[in-house]
Amino acid sequence: MTNIGRLVYPLGVTFENEDEQTAATSARPQSLMFSFLGIYVLDRDVAVYSGSVIDVLARLGVSEDAVRSTLSRMARRDLLTRHRRGRKAYFGLTERAIRVLQDGRRRVRDTGAVNEDWDGTWTVVAFSLPNDRVSTRHDLRSRLAWAGFASLQAGLWIAPGTKDIAAALAPLELGDHVTTLQARAMGLTDSADLIRRAFDIDGIAARYQAFLGQWDTSPPPAVAGDDLACQIRLHTDWLQVVRWDPHLPAEHLPEQWPAIRAEQVFSLLNRKIAPGAAKLAAALLDEISL
Repeated sequence: MTNIGRLVYPLGVTFENEDEQTAATSARPQSLMFSFLGIYVLDRDVAVYSGSVIDVLARLGVSEDAVRSTLSRMARRDLLTRHRRGRKAYFGLTERAIRVLQDGRRRVRDTGAVNEDWDGTWTVVAFSLPNDRVSTRHDLRSRLAWAGFASLQAGLWIAPGTKDIAAALAPLELGDHVTTLQARAMGLTDSADLIRRAFDIDGIAARYQAFLGQWDTSPPPAVAGDDLACQIRLHTDWLQVVRWDPHLPAEHLPEQWPAIRAEQVFSLLNRKIAPGAAKLAAALLDEISL
């Protein structure tokens, strides 16, 4: 197996519906699966034996039945493709899964945990949908929240910076029911007020503090002394924190913003355990080339 030393986060994903979005990052076995695939399968033209995946996730306390169920569910959702070799089933990434994981990697790599380069602009989305499109309205709100937007008032959502959300909204076929603009605060409105009104600053901070409470300890935490299990759980826990972080402008955040320390902790721990994790993965994974 090739030794992979990358940071991967399945974030910034456009799913077909909210159920898939939630499953990718909330249901624990599938969260762990996404992290595993992002670290050890993405960017490699391979498929991994289901028994290997079972062995890896067993180190994290996930049962064989839960792993098999997760693999089957992801295959049905066009996130994994199954390959038979004799009596063995191997699973590789579909094009859709590759886009999911690549989108997440770009989002975190390009933005980091804190927005230091904000130019004062806002992306604004205004919408008004007829009463018979309740499910579309719900899906629209979910996609906007996933992309870093928050509701300023009914039918008006904002996000700092320039956000290209055309591809994310296109499947909803909104037509004239949605308007997207780029704007700047002026007059009686300032950006600090917009952030206070639209975004849950305390909630965002609390998630980072919870991450620090789990991982910023001395000695560093481990999962039964297992670098591979620790790596996958670390990536998964970090995902749970940053997946909804809108990367607000640093100049309008409270002093000692916990995201800064949390990102440092994640990076330091990941570098420390990555070599041992890769060595364990190389011994465990049965793969085929595609």
